Amino acid sequence: MAVQVYINFNGNCREAVEYYAEVFGTAKPVIMTFGEMPPNPEFALPEEAKSLVMHAKLEINGSTVMFSDVFPGMPFTAGNNISLTIVSTSMDEVKTLFSKLKDGGSVEMDLQETFWSKCYGSLIDKFGIIWQLSYDDGQVKN
Repeated sequence: MAVQVYINFNGNCREAVEYYAEVFGTAKPVIMTFGEMPPNPEFALPEEAKSLVMHAKLEINGSTVMFSDVFPGMPFTAGNNISLTIVSTSMDEVKTLFSKLKDGGSVEMDLQETFWSKCYGSLIDKFGIIWQLSYDDGQVKN
């Protein structure tokens, strides 16, 4: 299990990911947009969100760096747009770490099943650090 970095951008994520791929000589990034998410009948996707990057990742010098645009209407503050991410093959580990990190902090998204993970959550710990925790059973390709 490694700690990974997740960087958010304010609408220019595609440009940034392609730039970093060129700078670091990585493979061409696979970019998933918000418009490619499975539709949710309870939430209509705003037109301006459809082409924004929901997820991309690069392998840079042995480290995984992940990227996303912030969703329209969500706050963006340069400097506060980086989170640390734990992706584990152990559901118990994800739950244990989430429980420990949320003590004294605030939960942004409680642990739950998503279309990319059977157990994902995000929080801000008591020191103001943003964490994302995700279970990966190897079934979802990203």
